[in-house]
Amino acid sequence: MGRPWLVLAGGGTGGHLYPGLAVADALRRMRPDFDVSVFGTTRPIDREVVTPRGYELVEQEVQPFPSRPWQWPGFLMTWRRAVAAARARFVARRPAVVLGLGGYAAAPGVVAADRMGVATALFNPDAEPGRANRRLGRHARRVFVQWPVTATAFNGCGATIEVTGCPVRGPVVAARREDGLAAFGLNAEKPTLLITGASQGARSINWACLKMVDVWKASGWQIVQVTGTPDFVAVRDGYREAGVDARVVAFTEKMPEALAAADLVISRAGASTLAELTARGVASVLIPYPYDRKQHQVANARVLVEAGAAVLVDDRREAEANAVALRGALWELMSSNERRGRMAVAAKSLGRRDAAERIAERLLEAAGPAS
Repeated sequence: MGRPWLVLAGGGTGGHLYPGLAVADALRRMRPDFDVSVFGTTRPIDREVVTPRGYELVEQEVQPFPSRPWQWPGFLMTWRRAVAAARARFVARRPAVVLGLGGYAAAPGVVAADRMGVATALFNPDAEPGRANRRLGRHARRVFVQWPVTATAFNGCGATIEVTGCPVRGPVVAARREDGLAAFGLNAEKPTLLITGASQGARSINWACLKMVDVWKASGWQIVQVTGTPDFVAVRDGYREAGVDARVVAFTEKMPEALAAADLVISRAGASTLAELTARGVASVLIPYPYDRKQHQVANARVLVEAGAAVLVDDRREAEANAVALRGALWELMSSNERRGRMAVAAKSLGRRDAAERIAERLLEAAGPAS
């Protein structure tokens, strides 16, 4: 018998990749004899995130299901090629277990494995599953979800459903406040506001924050802002000219340190981001991505809001309107240690720091005993 093989199926965004890689790391700690491959996409983020960790990346030619009927034939051809390619790899070397990470890129590997009788599982981080995950649930023997509210969406799919939380990277949990202060050159005597639109940035948040320089200066807080590349220069220069105490970066690999330093966070409401906020126990103001027809981030944010862990601000898509809404939400939070403290406790009560280990244990059960 050769070395057992874990396949992570999915990619294209950090929100899909990071939880899967956290599971892979946990599984390898338990069983170092496992090999790991990621059947991902051709997007640059897959190479940037996967290959430095020493795992194989298989770039798949995949695409989401198109809404225009005349594009369906092309999609079906690409889909069949992707499933056939995955099957060919699995025939040459049979995986011990395949974990779908969600989204359209997970489908070829999960479907091919299921048709071959390989043990399959699916991880769904969002409060409300997307169309791809609802369909993939029928091809998975186990479905892991972040929050209890999600479990009923998979009723009837035939899989075992388990609420595990969302895996987060080890450094997110391990980073200390002093690590964050040192990483960004922050003052230990000042509270810190972290502003982030995730790895790609969020223009509506960036421009709203530029219109709030009077708030930042009056508050006495220091700012760490992750802008994304397009808005980096404008935000950096705008703060400099206004005399705002800010550390502005286009992108950073030091998000664990940034979270460790943060007393309050302004953020989108992606499922992985919320998993990190709750694992750390940080109060937040959430501005969900407004252009998703299904409004998945709004559903995610409501889980934290209903628990008292976050404040929800709708993205009005216009900088001035967003600035007005943020002013109303932020002033009390920035001036009340007590309220932020209550929110932080509520956030931590939602976090599940052992999610990666729990999922890894279930995958090892599905894979069967070591040879």
